[in-house]
Amino acid sequence: MQRVSRLTRELSLLATEPPPGITCWQNGQLDDLRAQILGGVDTPYEKGIFNLEIIVPERYPFEPPKIRFLTPIYHPNIDSAGRICLDVLKLPPKGAWRPSLNISTLLTSIQLLMAEPNPDDPLMADISSEYKYNKQLFLLNAREWTEKYAGQ
Repeated sequence: MQRVSRLTRELSLLATEPPPGITCWQNGQLDDLRAQILGGVDTPYEKGIFNLEIIVPERYPFEPPKIRFLTPIYHPNIDSAGRICLDVLKLPPKGAWRPSLNISTLLTSIQLLMAEPNPDDPLMADISSEYKYNKQLFLLNAREWTEKYAGQ
C-alpha cells in the first residue's frame, strides 16, 4: 500500500512540477512507467528526445526502480541494451540508493550523467576511452547517434 500511495504522489508531482526537460507517465499499470529526457543544451545530445522505461519493483521505495534507455544513445555509461551505470540505481553496498530518493531525483541524475559522463566507471569501454583520449570523435559520434535515433 505504501508503494502505491508513494508512486501516486510522485507521479502527480512529476505531472504538475516536472524537472526541466523531463516528463514521466504511467504506461498502463502503476509499476510500468515511461519517461522522456531532452538532451541538454551544449551537450552532444542537444535537441534529442530520449525515451526511457521505468519498472518499479514490489519493494519500492526500499529497492530502486529499474530504468533503461529505449532510445539508443552513444554514451560511456549506457550500454547497447539501454542499461545505465549509475550508483543511485543500485542498492548499497555497491550503490547509493536510499528510500528518500524518488523517480524525479533518479531522472534528474540520469540527465546529469548524460551531460557529464563518468569515463572511470564505464559500461562501454571503447566509448569511454574515446571520451577520454579523443573527445572530438566522441562528440561527433554522440551527435550523429542523437540525430539518427533521438531526432524529432
